[in-house]
Amino acid sequence: MSNETTEKQTNKTEWGIDLELSEREFLSIGQIVALWGSLEHEIFYQTLMCFGGLSDTKPLPKEMNNMQFSQVLKLWETHVVNSAVGERKKVLQEQYKSIDRYHDFRDALVHGMWDWSVAAPEKITATRIRKKEIVRTHFTADDLASFASELAMINFKVRYPGGPEEYATAMSEQGSFVSRRGLCLMTSNPLTDDLFRSFLLKGGDKAQ
Repeated sequence: MSNETTEKQTNKTEWGIDLELSEREFLSIGQIVALWGSLEHEIFYQTLMCFGGLSDTKPLPKEMNNMQFSQVLKLWETHVVNSAVGERKKVLQEQYKSIDRYHDFRDALVHGMWDWSVAAPEKITATRIRKKEIVRTHFTADDLASFASELAMINFKVRYPGGPEEYATAMSEQGSFVSRRGLCLMTSNPLTDDLFRSFLLKGGDKAQ
């Protein structure tokens, strides 16, 4: 291969599209995707523990095997939410209703085909085909930020329905603990700057 050919390849310009999303929209979308994934993990884990965890001798319900979140969510309601008592049950019931209500919005955001209108450029429209029905969901930057904030609170209450007191107890029982942010800071990990930048953008974490 000649030096001229190599130089041409090196200088080749690569093109990519601009999604024309604001920094706030990008940040909120990323938070929503990550928080929903964390929520699915926690609900799956809590439900799994109701069936004795992973075991070769005790098969899991078929709803747990196909990893379809809507089916696992129903199992979570039956075996975790409905088994709770008092105020804990009330808190978990409220979270179940919220998750069920937001599920369609999340699916629209993640699985929809995005577009925008000249008449209302501040809105993004996610279009899906559900059976023979065309479903359109509209959202603004405020909608996305609000959804991300709500998901953070739902995540906390699903894990600690007893509130900050239960969180503090869980942390004390856990013993020595270093957060991802703290570990990166202590080890001068290259991720440190990004973690603290996002921390400052959010105004500091209310709960981990």
